[in-house]
Amino acid sequence: QVQLVDSGGGLVKAGGSLRLSCAASGRTFRALTMGWFRQAPGKEREFVGGILPSGNYTYYVDSVKGRFTISRENAKSTVYLQMDSLKPEDTAVYYCASRFGFSIRGEYDNWGQGTQVTVSS
Repeated sequence: QVQLVDSGGGLVKAGGSLRLSCAASGRTFRALTMGWFRQAPGKEREFVGGILPSGNYTYYVDSVKGRFTISRENAKSTVYLQMDSLKPEDTAVYYCASRFGFSIRGEYDNWGQGTQVTVSS
């Protein structure tokens, strides 16, 4: 069982930046596709983007494309979500998730505890 720990959330003004981290336990990180999701108050959880095990391919939803960047350091078993040009509508609890295989849009089966991101206008 992979355990994921999210961190890095906080309060930032619109236009600012934050970097979220997700540290994974276990020795299987190099085999995991990693995803980032978010859930705003009163809304369903939505997929933000993901990265393949090798780190050579990333995918983003249109609402964050060009502003968010996902990267990973397999030697540290950590995936990152760099968020730039933040908007108030980016306010949400952000979760990392993992799955085996090479499908970024597939079903994820392990989740971090979430970290709150609040963007003030």
